[in-house]
Amino acid sequence: MIAPIISAARLVELLRAEVPAFEGRPLVVVDSRWYLDGRSGEAAYHHGHLPGSIWIDLDRWLAGHGEPSEGRHPLPTPETFAEGMGRHGIGEDTVVVAYDDQAGLVAGRLVWMLRRLGHDAAVLDGGLGAWPGPLDDDDGPTAEPRSFPVQAWPPEYFLTTGDVQARRPSARVIDARAAERYRGETEPIDPQAGHVPGALSMPLTGNLGPDGRFLPLEQLAARFAPLLADDAGNPDPDAEIIAYCGSGVSACHNLLALEATGTLGRLYVGSWSAWSCTPGLPVATGGQP
Repeated sequence: MIAPIISAARLVELLRAEVPAFEGRPLVVVDSRWYLDGRSGEAAYHHGHLPGSIWIDLDRWLAGHGEPSEGRHPLPTPETFAEGMGRHGIGEDTVVVAYDDQAGLVAGRLVWMLRRLGHDAAVLDGGLGAWPGPLDDDDGPTAEPRSFPVQAWPPEYFLTTGDVQARRPSARVIDARAAERYRGETEPIDPQAGHVPGALSMPLTGNLGPDGRFLPLEQLAARFAPLLADDAGNPDPDAEIIAYCGSGVSACHNLLALEATGTLGRLYVGSWSAWSCTPGLPVATGGQP
């Protein structure tokens, strides 16, 4: 399986082929730009995108729309996801490289979803800013529809609020949002400010170097090592990590960084947007778990 993070140099090599491929399988590059402030990701795509890439709408194909207690970006139905992938030329044997202009904050969602269904996918390290060549400003290619299998979301990797409540006393829960949102000093979107009690603040920006690329693997491993140790500091083979953010999108950045070091965590899909909308759940504020 392809590693969860791919360099721009490696992607350039793959795209030099007459028919882009990875180890003999079709390769599709996905522009997954989306903005919390309401700007159009599609407009950004048309302004300039990687040559040959296609744009996929997060709201249409990578998220569902349910009750507030499900969060702002619940999972789409397996049927919707399969339809969206197939429409955009992604089939059962297709390898996907996804990028955005936020260091993988959004692209990580698609990559995490595909990988947990057993499909090869990687996030472009550094995103659009790492691309060394010119960008295209056309309408992009017309995708050749492919057949993508309908698969149920594996419950061991995609957790509900109830799952987190049940696992929280022993699991290590990490919050990918900015530290000020974790502390409850500001909350621009969701109904309550604060964090899940017991969660640790691990902003996704801590995965990145000054150039916007992921840190070297040994530094990422050092960042997550305390989560994988017991109270005595020894490796804990039973350590369970649950990642959340505002709505289950940017948390995937932490999960992919963790996976790159050899450990699979779990995504709390509804994240803070679901927790803060569920009556009766405790809320913590301040800098401590």
